[in-house]
Amino acid sequence: MNIPEHPWALPPDELAKALDVSADEGLSDPEVVERRERFGSNRLQVQERRSLLEILWNQLESLIVLLLAVAGGVSLAFGDVAEAVAIGVVLVVNTTIGFWMELRAMRSMESLRKMGQASARVRRSGSTRKVAARELVPGDVVLLAEGDVVTADLRLIDVEGLQVDESALTGESVPVDKETEPLEESAPLADRVCMAYRGTTVRRGRGTGVVANTGMKTELGAISSMVGEEEDESPLDARLDRLGRKLVWLTLAVAGVVVAAGILAGRDLVMMIQTGIALAVAAIPEGLAIVATVALARGMRRMMERNALIRHLSAVQTLGSATIICTDKTGTLTVNEMTVRRLTGLAGDLELNRDTGDENGATDPTRDDSPLRPLFTAAVLANEADHRDDEDEEHEESARRGDPMDLALLEMGRKLGLSASDLRAGHPHVRTVSFDAETKMMGTVQEADEGYRLTIKGAPEAVLEASEEAHGAEGARVEIDDRFKKEWLERSEELAAEGLRVLAVADRTLDDPDAEPYEHLRFLGLIGFYDPPREDVGPAIQRCQDAGIRVIMATGDHAATAHQIAKEVGLRRKDHDELRVAEGRDLPSSDGSTSVDTDEMAEVDVFARVDPEEKLRLIDLHQSRGEILAMTGDGVNDAPALRKADIGVAMGERGTDVAREASDMVLLDDAFSTIVTAVELGRTIFRNMRKFVIYLLSGNVGEILAVGGAAAAGLPLPLLPLQILYLNLVNDVFPALALGIGPGDPKVMERPPRDPSEGIVESRHWWAIVGYGTMIAVVVMTMFLVGLRLLDLTEAEAVTVSFLGLSTGRLLHAFNMRDHDSHPLRNEITRNKALWGALALCIGLLALAVLLEPLAAVLQLVQPGAPELMLAAGGAVTILLLGQLWLFAAKFRKG
Repeated sequence: MNIPEHPWALPPDELAKALDVSADEGLSDPEVVERRERFGSNRLQVQERRSLLEILWNQLESLIVLLLAVAGGVSLAFGDVAEAVAIGVVLVVNTTIGFWMELRAMRSMESLRKMGQASARVRRSGSTRKVAARELVPGDVVLLAEGDVVTADLRLIDVEGLQVDESALTGESVPVDKETEPLEESAPLADRVCMAYRGTTVRRGRGTGVVANTGMKTELGAISSMVGEEEDESPLDARLDRLGRKLVWLTLAVAGVVVAAGILAGRDLVMMIQTGIALAVAAIPEGLAIVATVALARGMRRMMERNALIRHLSAVQTLGSATIICTDKTGTLTVNEMTVRRLTGLAGDLELNRDTGDENGATDPTRDDSPLRPLFTAAVLANEADHRDDEDEEHEESARRGDPMDLALLEMGRKLGLSASDLRAGHPHVRTVSFDAETKMMGTVQEADEGYRLTIKGAPEAVLEASEEAHGAEGARVEIDDRFKKEWLERSEELAAEGLRVLAVADRTLDDPDAEPYEHLRFLGLIGFYDPPREDVGPAIQRCQDAGIRVIMATGDHAATAHQIAKEVGLRRKDHDELRVAEGRDLPSSDGSTSVDTDEMAEVDVFARVDPEEKLRLIDLHQSRGEILAMTGDGVNDAPALRKADIGVAMGERGTDVAREASDMVLLDDAFSTIVTAVELGRTIFRNMRKFVIYLLSGNVGEILAVGGAAAAGLPLPLLPLQILYLNLVNDVFPALALGIGPGDPKVMERPPRDPSEGIVESRHWWAIVGYGTMIAVVVMTMFLVGLRLLDLTEAEAVTVSFLGLSTGRLLHAFNMRDHDSHPLRNEITRNKALWGALALCIGLLALAVLLEPLAAVLQLVQPGAPELMLAAGGAVTILLLGQLWLFAAKFRKG
């Protein structure tokens, strides 16, 4: 027995022969056991749960952490136990914070997973039984009914009005009518109507299928494999890694040159080793790892408060750097619920809005004598759905059962004052004529005053072909001819071009309820359905466009439908006259075998009929052009793209487990507008991160230049290693953290995206770091020399002045982190309440360092007198004033 490669291309009897199974009897138990041993269980490869050790190790892979470890090792090797212990504390705190946040995200994801095991009804040894889905094997005969979840890839061999919701797999929002006739081998996934795929849901009807593939051989399994193959690296991770490498070289170069020069000059070896340690400690911003982790963790918590689960700490910042958001349509931009929008007949036209039955071009539809009332009534009666008229939200799901279009018709009736239950009570149901894929129609028969009434709905071409007359204005009978049919088919195509799904409605009076239904019909009109946009999508897209972020739609739906939704949500860019639409097959292939104008494809706003592989090609197209791309989605078909994109955003309510596992962020409320909030927060975090990095590094450069300059000049060191570590760990971390969690610029979403290749610290920022650092070093050395030479202080007293002046000056230096074009007194820094609290705390810690004798002894500080305090205060204020002059000069240079 060999599994056919293209089961949809084989007739049912040939497939059964190939799989060695009888459709009537099914497989025997011994055959099932043998096939399970051969093909394995019907399971997908589940992403292994990360162990606690793996999460812990992930926190230790940063180069910044490596720098801290090396510095601690050097300190310990030369007997500086206090420095080594302090650095070890930093490592423990940083690792603990990152470990806890990653663990929290993993536990949150586990809580989203569905519980319980799916089951299937199969025919085995001539009897029907219920088995666990994992026990299915190729050749099993599976029975499907309304509400069932398809648990393997099935080749359908018998259907009765079977409709399957494949939106999670193909993105198609409307259930697919299934048939049994074979298709071409080249038929695309969305068009294989004789197949039922794992992960889809039976909306209506019944069917029987033979299992063609199980486990990872199913379409769902293939997509899961694609997800697993895609690897990604956060832009933030890459930037921090680059920054860490620069700091490594800076540390080695500066410390090596100064120590080597001192040794060659004949200076004391022990003193030069101490100098090297001091320079190494000064070069490494010990607080950077902690502040970066805490700032991102706080961003993660803030996003959780806004219904977004961040699975990785860097995801918020990465989304903030996005230049393109590539979004699915169904369930993301739309509500994934069919709604009646247009009704048209010879008696008039009616357009309904989302909430009410507003009239447009027709008389009041709720009146009994409304010319369109026969159309409304027939549409509600030709219906198998169950929709209670009460609005009890607690029982909403149980009150709505049936095909989405049928439910939409009942909702339409409610809006127009037609109670389905009252209407059905007044027209007792006799029988249902089930939907047939050949006739493309279905109907119901009800009792009437004179005999019986048949109400029909179906494809416009089928209903028109079976109709002899039409219901005209004031109840007139209009004979149907070829010209009439042509005109109304054109009308149907016009509605379809507006992105609407179109059904035709007809009725007929019967003497015999069992009479042939599809002949001598009276055509009543057309009804247009659509999946309406979510109410918050339009404003959210507008905010994205104002922020310079492109929004691109990629959907499995038809081009006309996608184009209409894109128009309604305002997807068109301001610099374009109209929306640009293409199909997924138009995208350039990944191997370059297709000759496609990539520049033209990059300008497309809407891609329709897109399959999973084409979504990956779409992402490749834009990533190759240097874009940072976010991908939103909820279906299984979105998962590979979610993983490949720079940031994958899955839907929590409608999303599948596969999509959520592949994502970086999960929107718990499925609101597209939450993405905009994440973009704003991500931009703010990046700007804040840049501020605290400049703040930390400029202070460290000042320390390097002061210590290195003193060593090169043969002077005593103005700062000792443990004093530098105390400043870097205690006095710098809190202000830097306050800068990192600040509210940010309220106009951040009015700025265009930064260059995606731009790092946290660019060349212009290095100039600022060096400039600020030189300024700080000059002030420190001036204080030190003034204390030694002019005030005749001891070396310990002069070092204390340097320590106090530098520490308070670096606290005030935080106010130099404002934007150069902001007001000196009213800006995002002065409005940052956390910063004021941090400054107060750090001043208290400085006081402890000097006044608490045990701590002062460890740090080798002495009690300062009034002259020392005045000198230190003057130096601190000088650092602030020089920084403000630097900002003023920057503003003047940029006009």
